[in-house]
Amino acid sequence: MTNPHGTPIWYELMTSDPDAASAFYGHVVGWSVGSYGGATVAGPDDYRIFSAPDGEGVAGMMRAPEGGPAPGWYGYIGVDDVDAAAAKVAESGGAVDMPPTTLDGVGRLAMVADPGGARFYVMKGASPEPSTSFKRMAPGHGEWNELYAADDKAALAFYADQFGWQKDGAMPMGPMGEYSFLSHDGGVIGAVMPAPPGERPRWNYFFRVGPIEEAKARIEERGGSLAHGPIEVPGGDWVIYALDPQGLHFGVVGSRG
Repeated sequence: MTNPHGTPIWYELMTSDPDAASAFYGHVVGWSVGSYGGATVAGPDDYRIFSAPDGEGVAGMMRAPEGGPAPGWYGYIGVDDVDAAAAKVAESGGAVDMPPTTLDGVGRLAMVADPGGARFYVMKGASPEPSTSFKRMAPGHGEWNELYAADDKAALAFYADQFGWQKDGAMPMGPMGEYSFLSHDGGVIGAVMPAPPGERPRWNYFFRVGPIEEAKARIEERGGSLAHGPIEVPGGDWVIYALDPQGLHFGVVGSRG
């Protein structure tokens, strides 16, 4: 992929029930579901692709492997050199959970964790086309990448060093500290905040939907639940922190009406 180093390029769901997740996210976010390469999904263990209404791929889904990472949503960050990126994460106090691996026709990737324990992938894709998985304001695409950090100041320094991300202003949250916005390659991509009490350090990923109240209804009618929201955010959007029927965290962003 030709995206600049440090670009969010993909999202992936590891779940205990791919069939249920396909139906849930297709209804809630408006994704269509297919298998890698565009073939019809043939079975519950296939790697599946979630595509936005514009037909562009946004995320992948697989059955959570036994003994592997915990079920949940994981993000991919594009890098120029996967081996060098993974080594730098480890040298900076993070961890390499899956060593650099090449998948034919897909690219080279590694699963890593920042020093606070939040996991993500680094990847250099095999395709010459840029990823459009993260495309703000586009229905069904990744809209926001939010880190619950064990130490927000240390996290800002870590990600700046790894990927060139910069703090781009902050919003005070009272006793909870600051909600620090992240920019990369000329655009805001997300934010870092101290992990709320009782929450583990992790990345939260938000996807663009339409009217937020309609998204709320779709979440609840298909067995999901609301952790927080809808709440208004700067710029006039509304967000929901939600859990899918398998109890996995995700978020949606939409309009009020």
